[in-house]
Amino acid sequence: MTPALNKPLPEFEAVATGGVKFTPQGYIGQTVVLYFYPKDHTPGCTTEAMQFRDKHKEFVKAGAVVFGVSRDNLASHDKFKSNLELPYELIADTEEKLCHMFGVVKNKIMYGKKVKGIERSTFLIGPDGVLREEWRGIKVAGHVDDVLKAVQSLKQEAA
Repeated sequence: MTPALNKPLPEFEAVATGGVKFTPQGYIGQTVVLYFYPKDHTPGCTTEAMQFRDKHKEFVKAGAVVFGVSRDNLASHDKFKSNLELPYELIADTEEKLCHMFGVVKNKIMYGKKVKGIERSTFLIGPDGVLREEWRGIKVAGHVDDVLKAVQSLKQEAA
């Protein structure tokens, strides 16, 4: 079942770095930012991860928890997280369950070949477990600021 805007997320469980198991129910009461990216240790993904890292304190202050999601395994994620000193966890979606659930697997052309890849996308889940906003097929520049503004406005609504 694909999550729909203004509807509660379906239940699922995902494994993340730091021994964390992510379930939507487990984060009720907190705003959750799930950002999907193509691959650890690649230029665009590194830039995006560092931008979320650099704004992490502001996300936390606004009541949000951030998770990065890709098809890489935990070993790759641990290395990526350590290299970039990421203060948030990375979900290993090696079987593409979340990628398919959120509809972020797209056909791409790389070096003239058709390949299935992850479309860079971000989803904002409110403290009530409801999908509040989604950004699909985004460009890295300026994106983290847009997500932070949305998180901050959610916090103001709740206040």
